[in-house]
Amino acid sequence: MFDGQITSPARRIKAWVDSLFVDHAIFRLVWTNFQEVVPGKVYRCNHPTPARLKRAMNRYRLRTLVNLRGHRKCGSDALSRQAAQKLGLTHVDMAFESRGAPHRDRILRFAELYKTIAFPMLMHCKSGADRAGLASALVIVFEGGSAARAMKELSWRYGHFKQSRTGILDAFFLRYQAEAEGRLPFLDWVRDEYDEVALKRDFVAGKLASFMTDQVLRRE
Repeated sequence: MFDGQITSPARRIKAWVDSLFVDHAIFRLVWTNFQEVVPGKVYRCNHPTPARLKRAMNRYRLRTLVNLRGHRKCGSDALSRQAAQKLGLTHVDMAFESRGAPHRDRILRFAELYKTIAFPMLMHCKSGADRAGLASALVIVFEGGSAARAMKELSWRYGHFKQSRTGILDAFFLRYQAEAEGRLPFLDWVRDEYDEVALKRDFVAGKLASFMTDQVLRRE
């Protein structure tokens, strides 16, 4: 495994090897999972290569790159950090979970970040399916959209499968829709009423879908 920093040409080669063959970036050379979330303002994708990031910045005039994987000691992370620095993009770590109940403190941190971030921004996780879907859905409700509209960001079109363990993300928005939408603003509900433990207790994932997502596709 690559240990996190590019300090020489040789280590850059090691970063690329780790990214392509350990972190599966070989598939992301052509598969981008890129989509506009808020026109002209917010975009989502899987973990971009340096070349893809440069093209996206030039086309969409990006100012910020949000890493939904968190700081990782892997080649993909090191390469995208270095690329963002060279391009003059602000790089922000905003780790989210994909198989657990969304954490209250992380949602509230993301909400605060969203108030101050420089737009346009691009958000990425590894595959652009689950954590990118969660963050995109949160953006939709931050922008005043409904839970139903937000859940469209959690779609099989991006590789998200609600029948698997990642379906707890859908369950989160369904719970807000059932408990508070129209009665209480989303962030007030998250802050004052949302029960992570109860959501985790009540959610039941499909075994086959979870096997495909976790063992076959080996998604984070």
